[in-house]
Amino acid sequence: MREPDFEWDEVKNAANVRKHGVSFYAAQHAFLDPDRVIAKDLTHSQEEKRYYCFGVNREGSGILAVRFMYRSGRIRIIGAGYWRKGKQVYEQANSV
Repeated sequence: MREPDFEWDEVKNAANVRKHGVSFYAAQHAFLDPDRVIAKDLTHSQEEKRYYCFGVNREGSGILAVRFMYRSGRIRIIGAGYWRKGKQVYEQANSV
């Protein structure tokens, strides 16, 4: 199985870094977590189906919540941060 391709909007990435302190480049690491949790984003899926990936960051020090969609066979990251709700979902799914 090959690694997924990622894409994002650079303006949105810069805004995300300012607001949440997480770059979309760093957010990719959540997808590498073998215990990651993928969930549908029911709130923001009106036009396109959107999802969350909850997974450990590169340093192993926190749980990232990454909002994304699939577009043309690629994972398009549209938001990322360290959100309490994401940590709760991850911990519940992995019995932490």
